[in-house]
Amino acid sequence: MNGNPALYELLKKLHIEFEYIEHPPAPTIEIAKQYWKGHDAKHCKNLFFRNHKGNKHFLVILDCDQDMNIHSIEKLLRQGKLSFASEKRLLTYLGVKPGSVTPFGLINDKEQHVHVFIDESLQNVERLSFHPCINTASLFISKNDFVRFLDHVGNSYEWIKLY
Repeated sequence: MNGNPALYELLKKLHIEFEYIEHPPAPTIEIAKQYWKGHDAKHCKNLFFRNHKGNKHFLVILDCDQDMNIHSIEKLLRQGKLSFASEKRLLTYLGVKPGSVTPFGLINDKEQHVHVFIDESLQNVERLSFHPCINTASLFISKNDFVRFLDHVGNSYEWIKLY
């Protein structure tokens, strides 16, 4: 399986079942959608931000069909001026490269530095999909197992109305 072997070990340890598919590189939602056809899951868009000072980092998870601009997100999150985090920050905090942003990267955030905002509309779905730390595969897991994963990695998170 492509992706982070430590992720698969953790999912096994937590008894989290998942469906795995490989596909060509899918660095954007538009590209990835063609590979997700026929899978009964809500596909997520994952955005990684830093605050103006660069001392706080946020992972924002929303429905892949929702368009959000950074100014709207700034107002909703109330964290001041935000910008997309650099490639270096992606590697430092999530252990991923651009185009592979995923909440599964939180296994690399040993100090639980990243705060996660999840759109509350995702509470109403059965299954979610994310990259497994690389954009050449996708994992489909139940929403309840995703919450168990978040609780295990220990990063702070909150459900918020993003649109």
